[in-house]
Amino acid sequence: MIYDAAQNRPTFSVIVPVYNAAETIEDTIASIRSQSLEDLELILVDDGSSDDSLLKMLRLAGSDPRVRLVAQPNGGVSAARNRGAAIAQGGLLAFCDSDDLWHAEKLAAHHAYHLANPALSGSYAQIAFVERHCSASHQKRTLSSVPDGDLTLAQIIGENPVCTTSNLVVTRAAFERIGGFAEGMNYAEDQEWLARAVTQGESISGIDELLVGYRLSPGGLSVNLEQMYAGWRELTGLYGADQDTAAAEAIYCRYLARRALRGGNPPADARRYALRGLSLNPSAFLSDMRRGGATLIAAFAAGAMPSSMRLRLFA
Repeated sequence: MIYDAAQNRPTFSVIVPVYNAAETIEDTIASIRSQSLEDLELILVDDGSSDDSLLKMLRLAGSDPRVRLVAQPNGGVSAARNRGAAIAQGGLLAFCDSDDLWHAEKLAAHHAYHLANPALSGSYAQIAFVERHCSASHQKRTLSSVPDGDLTLAQIIGENPVCTTSNLVVTRAAFERIGGFAEGMNYAEDQEWLARAVTQGESISGIDELLVGYRLSPGGLSVNLEQMYAGWRELTGLYGADQDTAAAEAIYCRYLARRALRGGNPPADARRYALRGLSLNPSAFLSDMRRGGATLIAAFAAGAMPSSMRLRLFA
């Protein structure tokens, strides 16, 4: 059951972990509050912010009875999400990071999808990569793809079509079976949760519709990509025993090269990841020529043009 009317519980609990997000949190909350499906509670978990995030959330919480605000000492994004899930009342849990944006029909689309597929544990959709200063999810630069059928472990370890936890909706019952996000794991914690879910036999599938805007943060992205790569290696150490890890790593390096191009990193970053992936498993890296071939060309052509043109063409 998704919604327990007898208990007067909301259909959705939306959980937003917040850490020093004063620059973006108001737009993120606005996109959630403007959902066409209004039967929701919004749980904001401040994870020890030292900027004005908490003050901004307090002002917003006072103007909407659906908003619940929780503050805790900094424990990391997984701990913040788990805290929100522990107090959530909704039959469906939807996660959104504090700098991302939702299309107004996101929750309505997921609700309809789960009603039509009652055995489903979780769902995701298509995302758009957008500029950090954008305030609407439709101001897209490039889109993710949604494969047919249930999400597989190979897909999660490879390019992870869910892309971001802001894209994930899961039933309360499934979240209780699977358990919370791995605390202390701040990179690849979303992939670890998905990998754990599918290895336990849970069914997660995608909606081929643009519903989320993932705002890019060029500053410091080089460091983040390396940390993502380290998190990915930790993930494969846990779940890669029966996988072709060389092929999966080649595909993940392709993903990192594309992230470098989207985020405006120095062209050398994109080249490094592209060459690493190509050397690990050329056929896997080029398995999707639209992604592999184009990424390889972009990684080497990017240095010959201004950054603004590179972002328009390759992101």
